Amino acid sequence: MEPPSGFRTLGVRPSGSQLVLVRHGEATCNVEGLVGGPAGCRGLTRRGRAEVTALAERLERTRELGDVVALYTSTLPRAIETAALLASALPVGLEAVADCDLCELHPGDADGMTWAEVVASFGAPDWDNDPSQPLAPGGESWLDFYDRCVRTFARIAAAHPGQRALLVVHGGVIEQLIKLVSGADAARRLGLRTEHASMTEVEFRASSHRLLRYNDRAPLVEA
Repeated sequence: MEPPSGFRTLGVRPSGSQLVLVRHGEATCNVEGLVGGPAGCRGLTRRGRAEVTALAERLERTRELGDVVALYTSTLPRAIETAALLASALPVGLEAVADCDLCELHPGDADGMTWAEVVASFGAPDWDNDPSQPLAPGGESWLDFYDRCVRTFARIAAAHPGQRALLVVHGGVIEQLIKLVSGADAARRLGLRTEHASMTEVEFRASSHRLLRYNDRAPLVEA
């Protein structure tokens, strides 16, 4: 006999659309301190590839994503490379769909700059006081970014009712998802530490969303 509902802490099995978000592995732009838009992203580092390979090896053993019906990535090289490294652990024949709406915050004219150059050229964004301020000319604000991500999650969830889709994305995108699920204000900054090559999963239902896991990964054994 199961515990009564008023005592039970384990939620019911997911029945809505499930989105599994994987953050890319460590990227060259992360290490070099560059703004990693289309111009600044040069893919994964050696460590980043090892992080994603470790996750792929785990998924090959467990087949925990064996029921994924769709694969999406951002259009940035670090996400596309991550998706390619995970392919062996996913159902055969699943083709990645690159979607710019899954990219990290659009940097505009800051793309490819060092962060010191961004501050010198455009100043540091004060999103705690003005979340509507763009990072740089032609770029997004913190509120713009949230709105884009929320629309994209809803669109992809609606395309796969009652199914699981895998999205290879970025730390900022995952933060927007956590804000949505937790009911946090769009302007809030959570200060999360989302690990490279980690999985976050959310169930989307008609009236609510539910966090199923966060920062689930296969950590490297340090030498």
